Amino acid sequence: MSVLARLQSMRELLDAESVDRGLRRVADEILERHARVTDLVLIGVRRGGVPLAERIGQWLERLEGTAPPFGTVDITLYRDDAATAMPNPRIGPSTIPVSLVQKTVILVDDVLYTGRTIRAALDALLDYGRPKRIELAALVDRGGRELPIQPDYLVRAVEVAANERVDVRATSEGLLVVAVSTSAPTTPPNAAVES
Repeated sequence: MSVLARLQSMRELLDAESVDRGLRRVADEILERHARVTDLVLIGVRRGGVPLAERIGQWLERLEGTAPPFGTVDITLYRDDAATAMPNPRIGPSTIPVSLVQKTVILVDDVLYTGRTIRAALDALLDYGRPKRIELAALVDRGGRELPIQPDYLVRAVEVAANERVDVRATSEGLLVVAVSTSAPTTPPNAAVES
């Protein structure tokens, strides 16, 4: 498929400026709810939540003078469809930098859809200890929940057609959110969108 055809099968939901502004708002909301950043741990769900958690941490550091510890969680082996949906899983490391006991974990993911990814992330996190509280931050909520999971912090709720998926793409300007027709070829999450 040509670059032009690929671009025509996408529609922009959030530009890089809107994403960054939204992540700053999420950082502000986190600070409003929590008196001390030192009691927090930011955990990005691999892969899409990791750059978002990093950016929220950068905003918290700019606003508060210090950033909470940052880690990642890989959910591959915790998925309820791992045996059927992933014949060749790409398993990555989980990096939890501190004990989660008596901490508030801000779990960060890019797109909230059925809730199954978050359920898997919760299972994975609990293997590292029992936090005082776990809150969820998401860049985009596309609806379609199959489990009773809702974000505590959200940049944008979007409506997309059943035949579209929501992708977060890294560009030279920052992160971009697009809706892509499912008939379009899959593009790796960090592939730049050519313009």
